[in-house]
Amino acid sequence: MANAKMITPAALQAALHDGREIALLDVREDGEFGEDHLLFATPLPYSRMELGIVTLVPRKDVRIVLCDDGGSGIAQRAAARLAALDYIDIAVLEGGIEGWKAAGYVLFKGVNVPSKLFGEMVEHAYNTPRINAQDLVKLRESGEDFMLFDGRPVHEHHKMTIPGSTCCPNAELPYRVASMVKNPKTKIIVNCAGRTRSILGAQTLINFGVPNPVYALENGTQGWYLSDLQLEYGSARQYPETIDAEQLPAQQEAARALMKRFNVRVAGATEVAAWLKQPGRTTYLCDVRTPEEFAKGSITGAQHTPGGQLIQATDQWVGVRNARIVLIDGGEMVRAPVVASWLLQLGCDACVLDGGIRSGLEGVKSAAPALPALATITANELKVLLEHKACSVFDVGPSMAYRKAHVPGSRWTIRSRILKDAKEAKQPVVLVAAESDVARLAAGELIEAGIKDIRLLEDGVAVWTKAGHSTASSTDIPADSECIDYLFFVHDRHAGNREAMTQYLAWETGLMAQLGEQDKSVFRFPAH
Repeated sequence: MANAKMITPAALQAALHDGREIALLDVREDGEFGEDHLLFATPLPYSRMELGIVTLVPRKDVRIVLCDDGGSGIAQRAAARLAALDYIDIAVLEGGIEGWKAAGYVLFKGVNVPSKLFGEMVEHAYNTPRINAQDLVKLRESGEDFMLFDGRPVHEHHKMTIPGSTCCPNAELPYRVASMVKNPKTKIIVNCAGRTRSILGAQTLINFGVPNPVYALENGTQGWYLSDLQLEYGSARQYPETIDAEQLPAQQEAARALMKRFNVRVAGATEVAAWLKQPGRTTYLCDVRTPEEFAKGSITGAQHTPGGQLIQATDQWVGVRNARIVLIDGGEMVRAPVVASWLLQLGCDACVLDGGIRSGLEGVKSAAPALPALATITANELKVLLEHKACSVFDVGPSMAYRKAHVPGSRWTIRSRILKDAKEAKQPVVLVAAESDVARLAAGELIEAGIKDIRLLEDGVAVWTKAGHSTASSTDIPADSECIDYLFFVHDRHAGNREAMTQYLAWETGLMAQLGEQDKSVFRFPAH
């Protein structure tokens, strides 16, 4: 397509608050996005754009604005790709993030910023009770009766947690807490890795009306570690698969009270089916149950959006602002109402599907875009070519994975840079990636440039090592500045980097100071 139409920063700011649907997509890579981006931008890296666009932006005629750094031209390239997929209303932000900044608007660092901001606002709006690491140590030493719940998903809990905690993701807490805590006087403490899910988990239980004293653990595992306390690694403690059936009627009554308080709407299957066919309006189906439940089956077209994660990382699944979000649980009508109550306060148009997965709703599954077909090469065939210096090998997987282990003689690159990096490449060009589809997207750039002999090492480094071949590693190649797919200050905090932890916590607590009044008005807290 010809160059996409441009939109000025002022026009975009107005569009973000005009109440109509709009998808603001930042097509830079994760590391670039995390350093500076617009508040309501959804990250959709160009390296995997077609793999995410269908679920993030399911309607082809929705307004789309693409954002890059203002000089790379990636947004224009992304616009051409989307036009080829029949998206019809595409604009590019004039000047990218630099133009936005020059126009006097604020840029935000980090990821899932609207949700992180929301967590900080929740603590202020509700005055959520909290205790710090030292308080928790004193509770233990005094022998007080308390339960510590990790509000993150199981895999995060398993990686590291506060000693003695039990994994129960936030949206599961109101549904399962009565099966785990029998004494209404038992103190309940909710932790996460930082702040957001600790705050939201604790306030969820309070809003739900549990009789127990409830607290958020301030700064989560990072605050614990920074207090020179030991973390636990490899914990398998988690919520029970089934709940105490005798407790369910009381939970459902509490959920109905919650829906009344926050004006949560319930929609039937017939109404939602009509929404899915409605032109000019986007409807997301979001299944908020556990991974185990979702794996047993869900409604066609529903995304698995674990409830606690959907609240704290909404932009991971919902790319269109002002779209409808229909929440689905197991039919018990507890978890979906809880999630809806928070999404409404986040400024979303959310409702609950009556009957959940037992509603009888027939959804629609969107077809994935077609990707280039590539000839494959075996590890042994590649080794022979490398020995004879008869090919060029590019690793298009994550930069940190390349540092850890890569095919000797390969070079790391990424879709947005592969044309430049392969300019003098010797054919055949061999692409290496654990995700074959990421390699196929990168290959599309080369094919359009006239490179004909492109081959794929399927399963990447894994198949290379399985064939008995050794790998190479590097601690600083690619250089940090080249690792545009990796946000160091977010990830390094999980690797015991105290400076990164301190920086991250300061970032979270400082978000509210950056928020302008117009953007603040998006969030909708009830009067107390």
